[in-house]
Amino acid sequence: MSPEELVYLGVLAASIPVGFLFRFLSPPVKQGAGLLLGLSITIATCHIHTLHSLVTVIGTWIIIRSSWRHAPALSLSWTFLYLLFFRLVTWFNLPPPTPYANAVQLLLTLKMVSLANEVSSFHIEKKKDVSTFAKSSVVGGLSQEPSLYDIVSYSYCYVGIMTGPFFRFQTFIDWLKQPNPQALPGSVPCLQRLKLVPVFGALFLAVNSVFPLAYVRTEEFLDQNFFFRFFYMILVFFVFRMRFYAAWCGAEASCISAGLGCYPEKAMSKPGGGPTVSYSPDPSTEEKYDYRTIQNIDCYNTDFCVKVRHGLRYWNMTVQWWLHHYIYPNAPFKSYTLRAGWTMFISAYWHGLHAGYYLSFLTIPLCIAAESAMEASVRARLGPKGQSVFDWIHWFLKMRAYDYMCMGFVLLKASDTINYWTSIYFIMHVIAVFCIVVGRILKGPKKSRRDMRTERARKKQKPVIRKRTECRCMVLLKEMYILLFKQHRIIMSLLSS
Repeated sequence: MSPEELVYLGVLAASIPVGFLFRFLSPPVKQGAGLLLGLSITIATCHIHTLHSLVTVIGTWIIIRSSWRHAPALSLSWTFLYLLFFRLVTWFNLPPPTPYANAVQLLLTLKMVSLANEVSSFHIEKKKDVSTFAKSSVVGGLSQEPSLYDIVSYSYCYVGIMTGPFFRFQTFIDWLKQPNPQALPGSVPCLQRLKLVPVFGALFLAVNSVFPLAYVRTEEFLDQNFFFRFFYMILVFFVFRMRFYAAWCGAEASCISAGLGCYPEKAMSKPGGGPTVSYSPDPSTEEKYDYRTIQNIDCYNTDFCVKVRHGLRYWNMTVQWWLHHYIYPNAPFKSYTLRAGWTMFISAYWHGLHAGYYLSFLTIPLCIAAESAMEASVRARLGPKGQSVFDWIHWFLKMRAYDYMCMGFVLLKASDTINYWTSIYFIMHVIAVFCIVVGRILKGPKKSRRDMRTERARKKQKPVIRKRTECRCMVLLKEMYILLFKQHRIIMSLLSS
């Protein structure tokens, strides 16, 4: 393990027992102690670079106080522009930030953008309440505008200060105001989350020692056969997953020990966002609680979900919620694939300026387009058994796609990423393009909007035409019946005479 990883491990290991002590503190003391501990960790690890995060917080507070109406857009611009400066500080003859300062800055960026959106929503709902004399129906909204002290204590709260998970300001306030935190579940869910951490850690150390990433950059690696080079990316992504599984499960355990993000199950909480349904405690029944709000990883579904797009939902879940609520809806495109591409571009920028991030993240929309094309043209035509086989093949290709994209994420440099992808002949790009082409061919030519409108109009007219035809037939049958009845009467009268 690197020295940085040992520091992260130490912070997480200390945060878990400290969290149980925080359950016995009153709200004001809890807020102050959380700020003091978090600020101490930041200063001890980031040193002078703590000023970067402090400037970001003060700037966001000024934006919120100056123009709450435009705060969401302004805070996003401010924090992301400061991220650019933060990563290019050496251009201004300033010392490069430590890895810990980078981790704090990344999470703080998410918090400040979310806070600005929450404050803006609070003022909008407040104006609606005044004009309609009705109580706001927004779930999990603020009850008052936060002070500078509230914002600073939220920004530097020790829980997840460097490892996440991301949580909203309202989640932080709910944590401070918990009526009886000692009664909330703690030790059992905490141990449940920690039980696989030693396994993940051991697998990470073992596989990483045998198959190091640095070997990929050597000439000797490129001399290996294709199958070895292809198999190596599977092992690299395995190491990558084990590392983050261990870290994020530990980070969730630190939240659970403190009681952060604990809500009744009936609140139907979302990772990162918190409750989605209004709830009130029922004293007559025993309440069941969960920690979905701070869940950042679903290890099983990350590995065994079928689709590329679903894999995103179960990985870094709180950040995915942030992207889905603050970036995806504001994308300057209407197409799902293009919106996904925009969101992945913003995600890559948030992670850093290394070309490998962009090469990896911008491959995701291509994979999504490929799987959508094959689902619509192939899977939709198969029976149950055929769909089952299709899904297994789809899952295998999904995992290889993430293996492939992970290489850009860990190699970082464009040259290293391109060299590796070249060594395996850009195989996943080729497969994705092939699937899109095959899907388009099997699906047939795309109908124009005019043709689709004409077809819809014809479908609407068919029942009317059929109804009119049926009515005319009924009239003819009725006339024939009357004519036959008259002829029958005439014949009978002639016979009787």
